[in-house]
Amino acid sequence: MFAVLKKEFNSFFASPMAYVVIGVFLLFNGLFLWVFKDDFNILNAGFADLNAFFFLAPWIFLFLIPAITMKSFADEYSSGTIELLKTRPISDWQIVLGKFMAALLLVLSALIPTLTYVFTLFKLGNPIGNFDIGGIVGSYIGLCFLASTYTAIGLFTSTLSKNQIVAFILGVFLSFVLYYGFDAAANSFDQNTTLQQIGIHAHYKSIALGVIDTRDLLYFASTTAFFLFVTKKRIENE
Repeated sequence: MFAVLKKEFNSFFASPMAYVVIGVFLLFNGLFLWVFKDDFNILNAGFADLNAFFFLAPWIFLFLIPAITMKSFADEYSSGTIELLKTRPISDWQIVLGKFMAALLLVLSALIPTLTYVFTLFKLGNPIGNFDIGGIVGSYIGLCFLASTYTAIGLFTSTLSKNQIVAFILGVFLSFVLYYGFDAAANSFDQNTTLQQIGIHAHYKSIALGVIDTRDLLYFASTTAFFLFVTKKRIENE
């Protein structure tokens, strides 16, 4: 697994992919949070919190993560290297987990520079340091779990087509449905809580409150595991 992880992770930084992903993520967040005079601007909020960042990040990841994962298996299928990869002395699970961990590490690398936002918020507080650190920690944890689920979804959709663009579109669509689709459907049925609990958004919001509920952690873990399992079954049957 670690051989696949190292190969995939190095391939991201050997091409512009890693730098584009990290750059785009930071650029979009930076513009909305600090430059544009809109409702997301932290300096215009009047109080020190990062709620705008944790609202925007899942939507930006909705497009960036499928862009990272779209070539994971689609490229292997189109070039015919999947057969060569499967003849190596590694199991299908090791292939899937190696690619998953490499993509997830890249996504988490994009989050590290955003810790400067926390330091800035610390300085902006009145008095200095007056902000909800529990809520911020919880939101970061929720964002990491959200990223792992998006990555597993993107990895799965990359097995559905040899075309990377098709894999990207499918990844965005499926991630959107799971993140917001069930929430929107629940609102159409008078706040149906059962439908809400199926979607990602309700569990992400719950963790973002700063209360780590095992039900939310189990949801993210099981959803990620499910998509990794169906990804493994897909390449197993090829």
